[in-house]
Amino acid sequence: MSLAERRRLGVREGIGAELYPDWESLTLRVAANLKFGGIANGGSIAHKVHRVTYCIGVMLDKGVIFASDSRTNAGVDNFAKFCKMTVFERSGNRVVVLLSSGNLAGTQAVISVLTQRCADGDAATNLWGARTMFDVVRLVSDAMRDIEKRDAEYLEESSIRFNASFIVGGQIGGEPIRLFRIYAEGNFIEAGIDTLFFQTGETKYGKPILDRVLTQRTPLADATKCVLVSFDSTMRSNLSVGMPIDLICYERDSLEVQLRRRFEEGDPYFTALSDEWGEGVRQVFRHLPELRW
Repeated sequence: MSLAERRRLGVREGIGAELYPDWESLTLRVAANLKFGGIANGGSIAHKVHRVTYCIGVMLDKGVIFASDSRTNAGVDNFAKFCKMTVFERSGNRVVVLLSSGNLAGTQAVISVLTQRCADGDAATNLWGARTMFDVVRLVSDAMRDIEKRDAEYLEESSIRFNASFIVGGQIGGEPIRLFRIYAEGNFIEAGIDTLFFQTGETKYGKPILDRVLTQRTPLADATKCVLVSFDSTMRSNLSVGMPIDLICYERDSLEVQLRRRFEEGDPYFTALSDEWGEGVRQVFRHLPELRW
C-alpha cells in the first residue's frame, strides 16, 4: 500500500501512533469537536486525559530509589506490559537509571538511540563517556529532540504530538548522586534539598504519602516501603497503573546496582504490605478524635 493510500485510509504512522495514541492530543481534538458540534457530541469518545504510567525517583542522603509500573494501553480494552526502567551500569564507574513515560514507541526509540551511541566506546557523545550526570541528561535530551525532529511531521498529520519524558538519576564516580526530570520538550530540572522526588504519569494518588513521610534523612529501607505504598495507593484508585513494578534501591557511592526487585501480580511481600497499610489506615481512622458540633 502506497504512502498516499495509507494516508487516504487514515492509517496512522510515526512513533507507535497505531498502538499508543497520545491521549492528551486526542482530548484537545475532542474538545474542539465539542465546540463545533463534531463527533464527540455523540459521546463516543471519553473526554479524559489518560495518563498510563507511574514512575518515581527519590533522592535521599543515603541513596536513590527508582520505581516504575509496567502498564501501557491504547484504550480501555487494549492493555499491555512493557518495562519502563532502563539501567546503564559499569560496576565501579557509573550507574545511570532512566524511567520513561509518555508515548511508548517514542521512549523506546530514545532508549535505542542511546544504546546504539554507546557502541562507539567511551566517547563524550554517549552515556559511557559522559563526565557528569549533567552531561548524561543533556545526551538523553539530545536523543529526545533527534527522535522528535525525525517523526514530528508524521505525527502531526494524525494530530498527535511527540510525548516522551524521563526521570534520570544515578551516580558517576567522583561526583555525588543526582536526580533529574526531563520534560517532553527536552528541558530538565534537578532534585535538591527542597525537592526530594520526581513523579511522572498518574501522580496525584501516590503523592500524599511521599509528602508526609520522606525527608532527606529517611533510611532507604523506610523510603522503599513508602514508594511501594505510593504505588499501592495509585493502583487502588486508577486502573491505568498496574504491575509488574520494577524497583531499584541504589546506595550512595556503591557504583553498582545491588538491590533490584520486580513485583509481579500476587507478590507475597507486596500483598502483605498493601493489606497491613490498609488495615493500619482503618485503625488510625477509628482513633481520630470525634468532631464536636
